[in-house]
Amino acid sequence: MALIKSISGIRGTIGGRPDENLTPLDIVKFTAAYGMWLKSKGSGKNEKTKVVIGRDGRISGKMVSNIVVSTLSALGIDIIDTDLSTTPTVEMAVVSLQADGGIILTASHNPKEWNALKLLNNKGEFISGEEGETILQIAAAENFDFVTVDQLGKISSNETTLTDHIEKILSYNAVDIAAISEANFSIVVDVVNSTGAIAVPALLKKLGVKKVSVLNEALTGEFAHNPEPLPENLLDLSREVVRRKASLGIAVDPDVDRLCFVCEDGTMFGEEYTLVAVADYLLSITKGNSVSNMSSTRALKDVTIKHGGEYFASAVGEVNVVNKMKEVNAVIGGEGNGGIIVPDLHYGRDALIGIALFLTQLAKSRKTIRQLRNTYTDYYMSKNKITLEKDTDVKSIFDSIKDKYKNQPINTDDGLKIEFDNDWVHLRTSNTEPIIRIYAESNHLTTADNIAKRLMKDIQEATVL
Repeated sequence: MALIKSISGIRGTIGGRPDENLTPLDIVKFTAAYGMWLKSKGSGKNEKTKVVIGRDGRISGKMVSNIVVSTLSALGIDIIDTDLSTTPTVEMAVVSLQADGGIILTASHNPKEWNALKLLNNKGEFISGEEGETILQIAAAENFDFVTVDQLGKISSNETTLTDHIEKILSYNAVDIAAISEANFSIVVDVVNSTGAIAVPALLKKLGVKKVSVLNEALTGEFAHNPEPLPENLLDLSREVVRRKASLGIAVDPDVDRLCFVCEDGTMFGEEYTLVAVADYLLSITKGNSVSNMSSTRALKDVTIKHGGEYFASAVGEVNVVNKMKEVNAVIGGEGNGGIIVPDLHYGRDALIGIALFLTQLAKSRKTIRQLRNTYTDYYMSKNKITLEKDTDVKSIFDSIKDKYKNQPINTDDGLKIEFDNDWVHLRTSNTEPIIRIYAESNHLTTADNIAKRLMKDIQEATVL
């Protein structure tokens, strides 16, 4: 079990001992630190600091939410509680409700025993690494100043934020509701017992999709399978698409910021190609640049160049992708895990806008989803991970590997990326789990697997030394 403090927020397993897991004491401490940081910045409106909160469908969600709300109120901060929501919905609500920040209570793709506090700034974007470090310092010093009873923050509810989010998607210029409706798609959706059960069917109905089947729609937080939308976790969705002779399948993660598709024949479209396909469509309408992280497929670079734009790579992590997108004025960006960022909607991964744009593209192409996938070059990625023992010296492991491959082009901006002619491998520690991730890509799956296996062996050998 674990407690992880990073730019992705404060994430941990529920229960256990303070400072080792995500216990009530830890929730209070880090919420209070975030609240103190927000108050120190000042709203500039001569009003109380205001924070939007929302949660995914996890079993622990209501308990965590109650603690967060009470802690913020005790600091004199007003709270707008959206209750069950999605990460992109809360991000957009921070801006539309003119709040000073936001907290999303979700552990994204992690199993049910995990939860987390994802912290937002007043732009509805994840806080920076520097800001996160400041908050961690406030928490460590327990430098909190709670208010008197007459100054407690007010708590209000808002039940319209998801509707507002969907309406903004429907009015987005590249979304063609008429084309989607005319295509008469039959869609199976796996919402993995979380808030996708509320958001995705509502969006599809508004887009004019009449034939929708929902898997794992009971909003219990008892995830029917590992909630990360990877091929091995979507076998039931694949079978159901084939059984129902559906046009396609859609899968989202518990907080609805990651998205992947299943083709009509039950095969995977590929989470790496979610961003590629949406970028291909958007860049055909609006010329410009694209960004993805260093662990994402080179296929995005291919489609960007095809449309006359320039591709840029960032360090892994949504905040890093967003910063690079702003730097190069990208019109589309995201991550190879199925995360799509459309900046003129908002700077955050958003499965809902991804669904609307992808269905528009598919409808306009008059292709099946498998035919659409076949229009993109096949790159094969092998994604692996090695669990770390506590206090593992990752730097010495990376130094050993860097020395072994010193004759190859190496990038150390984010972990360790090594190039082998047209192939590459990227090693980095996770922001959310005690692991080293190993991503390798090649034109051939066997080659990618072999590169990954070779580096995993190198890691194991360096760990023993």
